[in-house]
Amino acid sequence: MKKLIIAAALAAITTTASAETIRMGTEGAYPPYNFINDNGEVDGLERELGDLLCEIAGLECVWVTNDWDSIIPNLVSGNYDTIIAGMSITDERDEVIDFTQEYVPADPSAYMALAGTEVDVNGGVIAAQTSTIQASHVASSGATVVEFASADETVAAVRSGEADAVLADRAFLADIVAESNGELVFVSEINIGGGVGIGVRESDAELKAALNAAIDVVKTDGRLNEMVKRWLDVDANY
Repeated sequence: MKKLIIAAALAAITTTASAETIRMGTEGAYPPYNFINDNGEVDGLERELGDLLCEIAGLECVWVTNDWDSIIPNLVSGNYDTIIAGMSITDERDEVIDFTQEYVPADPSAYMALAGTEVDVNGGVIAAQTSTIQASHVASSGATVVEFASADETVAAVRSGEADAVLADRAFLADIVAESNGELVFVSEINIGGGVGIGVRESDAELKAALNAAIDVVKTDGRLNEMVKRWLDVDANY
């Protein structure tokens, strides 16, 4: 059955334009999803996955970095052709751009604070990266949200005492907590938002179809689940 599914997905890909150059837009500042390595190159789960999807789809892909707070407007304006940047699929975003199917299931969000700090997650001062599902959640929770342009700045705000805690994807915070030598701890978790998908312009139906077909291939043959386990320590059950 898996072979039949893969064959159908590959057949779907052949209906799209090939040898097309696609600019893959990412933030480059949200490990382990995406980051800039010591060689100055985009790295992480999404670089590995994006390159593989492009290979399967027969696309020539180049990588472009863009600040998170303008990543959707710059996709719409044509500065790149996809957003592959740990972006959760939400109804609000789907009104502006389109999404492929998810390539990572919904990841729990977590509150992180200095060890020994009492945190009121519904009434305290909570840091979050601007234009994220976490910032929206904090704003609606009764807490005071302090928004920052980058995820690293939200962590710095907790360390400096500017915020009581930060709310972000647990996968992003996990290494920070582990490497803090007990300085930082998880307070609680919450499930918000949907899975993570690749954003495309609403007019790019052909590109969306090609990427969806390639995602079908790596879900069915097990490569995507292996990748998610290795980078995020999560079993996606694909």
